[in-house]
Amino acid sequence: MEPPRQPYGYEPGYDNGSPQGYSGPSGYGQPSEYGNQAPPSRSRVDAGRLWIGGLVTALVAALTAVVGLLLVRGILGIPVFAPEGDGAMGDASTGLLAGGAALAALAATLLLHLLLLGTPQAGRFLVWIVSLTTVVMVLLPFTFYASLEAQIGTAAVYLAIGVAIGSLLSAVARGAVRGGQGQ
Repeated sequence: MEPPRQPYGYEPGYDNGSPQGYSGPSGYGQPSEYGNQAPPSRSRVDAGRLWIGGLVTALVAALTAVVGLLLVRGILGIPVFAPEGDGAMGDASTGLLAGGAALAALAATLLLHLLLLGTPQAGRFLVWIVSLTTVVMVLLPFTFYASLEAQIGTAAVYLAIGVAIGSLLSAVARGAVRGGQGQ
């Protein structure tokens, strides 16, 4: 037997075979404060995962700086950040660059946390901000007087650090958001 019909579908309140029984006039589920639609999903930031990922990113960024200097100074023999006489590992500038890379990663983690809390598509904003900051750092050596090879070597190390921070924090952002579409 066919259920009673209204001009636009089944009779309101009629159990049309849905597992929930009453499906409301439009058949999309129980009516709520949002009408017949599900409430909007909210994403939640797992701050612990975010900051552990940020700390590991800082470690990777620092190691990227050390490896980059070892490659450019030690293997290629290009003076980067210090005179050639300082050797493959250089002087205090190696530690300063590694520390600066770690601090940059932690600052980017803080920025990511704020973006995740307050902006839609936080991952996209992060990619743009880190990319543009990396471009600035890559261009910076070319504004100082030095040999072209030292400028290129320095720019290459900065590029490697920026790529490491950007790619790792993008992955951290995806893993630190639960529910919803926070990115």
